[in-house]
Amino acid sequence: MKKLSIFLAISVALMMAGDVIGKTPKRPRRTRQKTIKMVKKKKAKHASRTAKLAPVRRAVNIEDGDYNPYLQCEDTCNHVHGIDLSRYQGDVFWETVGENTKMAYVYLKATEGGDRIDPKFERNIELAHRYGLKVGSYHFFRPKTPLHLQLKNFTAQCLPGEQDLIPMIDVETTGGLSTSQFCDSLLTFLGMIEEAYHQKPLVYTFRNFYNWHLVGKLNDYQLMVAMYLDEEPVLADERDITLWQYTGKGRIVGINGLVDKSRFLGRHGLRDIRFRH
Repeated sequence: MKKLSIFLAISVALMMAGDVIGKTPKRPRRTRQKTIKMVKKKKAKHASRTAKLAPVRRAVNIEDGDYNPYLQCEDTCNHVHGIDLSRYQGDVFWETVGENTKMAYVYLKATEGGDRIDPKFERNIELAHRYGLKVGSYHFFRPKTPLHLQLKNFTAQCLPGEQDLIPMIDVETTGGLSTSQFCDSLLTFLGMIEEAYHQKPLVYTFRNFYNWHLVGKLNDYQLMVAMYLDEEPVLADERDITLWQYTGKGRIVGINGLVDKSRFLGRHGLRDIRFRH
């Protein structure tokens, strides 16, 4: 009887051990299934974030800013291209812009009228030089603001030692003056700029504005003409154009938002607008 009791006890113990052994492999399987689900969930989340960050590639339209932001030039890369910037572009990643071999020059807004200074000018001109671009400065002309105040404002910021390109005067408004009064004010100011820097400035304006107010008035000055179409601009007097600003909705890597982009026309190049020191 004692032997039978011992035998029964051993049998029960073995059956219990068998149950334990049989259940043990199931635990890692449950854990692994849970881990696989977590990994898949993380991958899906990462893919979702990556999809949000990836640029959307669309067809190019230089009249529409809704296109591939990594495009470097809209028409052809055989031309010398450049940009102009002001505070509206915020903080520019100049190291990235400098790596773009098609962006050869930049015009930076320095001043406007008699007392406005672009808050990004000092930072922009320092970093643009540091990362290898040819730099020029421009002034937004206000025809009714005293000319001596505008000259003082601009010359205090546009220092000859910091310029690679001749000064540029941005002309977009008559200020409510008649065409003759406006032209008298502008030509006087351009003469003052020439005297201060010992070279004629570049004049920036829109094609239609030129045709309405400036035909035959700026024959001695080089022009940057803005016209946002896919054909080169032609002025009413068919005079020569040095630079064409072909879009106000450009995008390049290193600049958040839209940017004005331009290029030289014909046989013109950087040599034509170099600052003579």
